[in-house]
Amino acid sequence: MEDKRRTARNLVAKLSSVSERTRNEALAELRLISRQDPESRPLIADAGAVPYLSETLYSSSPAIQENAAATLLNLSITSRDSLMSTRGLLDALSHALSNSASQGAVQSCAATLHSILIADESSRPIIGSKRDILYTLLSIIGDEHAPARSIKDALKALFGIALYQLNRASLVGLGAVPALVSLIVRDARKGIVEDATAVLAQIAGCEESEEAMRKAGGLEVLGDLLDEKTAASTRMRENAVGALLNLARCGGERGRKEVGEMGVKVMDVIREVGENGSPKGKAKAVELLKFVVDGNEYENE
Repeated sequence: MEDKRRTARNLVAKLSSVSERTRNEALAELRLISRQDPESRPLIADAGAVPYLSETLYSSSPAIQENAAATLLNLSITSRDSLMSTRGLLDALSHALSNSASQGAVQSCAATLHSILIADESSRPIIGSKRDILYTLLSIIGDEHAPARSIKDALKALFGIALYQLNRASLVGLGAVPALVSLIVRDARKGIVEDATAVLAQIAGCEESEEAMRKAGGLEVLGDLLDEKTAASTRMRENAVGALLNLARCGGERGRKEVGEMGVKVMDVIREVGENGSPKGKAKAVELLKFVVDGNEYENE
């Protein structure tokens, strides 16, 4: 272990070298070690690598940005506190997300945000307050030419942000609902619709989402996913059920009525999810069925 600690210190020390070649070689080595040796990750973080890596995200070299972003992603698995305690890290991630010519750097930055958000609840309001990050992630999923991997990583980061309820209204205000609905309609690449509906289901859990869903045609899209004629996956259908349930919970009288009317049309599929879905999917489907059958019993609290 001491040899690993010494290696980490030596490589991190080289990140401050006046020689660009030395810095680049050290950066590439840190990326490799942090990927292949989990034990080395906290040692690299403890040696002070994160501030250097954060600063490197402003590099004009796409390759250098990519190495720095990938190393940060690897460190985020075990050393999230070191990342979040580094001043300016979120600004650096935001810069690389919106300015890097390397899709690899973009993907690693989005994945780093997801890694932090999923494991650390306290980070969600902090990251959610960075409107430039939210805006950039939404821009990525709205780009028809973005690689599938970039879109998936952006969606995962958005999901983590939407787990904090107070972030949902901010996402709605920045146009998340039409962006997600459009993505669900247009993009059939594997996994993207599943991830997009998961984010939409979370965002539906705020009162601001009702009107946005209405304007974007979101309710109809959710109904299509629950139509027996649609070859939607179980996960898509569970997410659609979750979105409708959140709309029923958080919407006004008109919204609850619209969810009830839609639920009647797709009741057989909702029932199927209640019988054959995952434990969470079953519970949500049962609650949605009860709402559809018994009427609008949800009142805003």
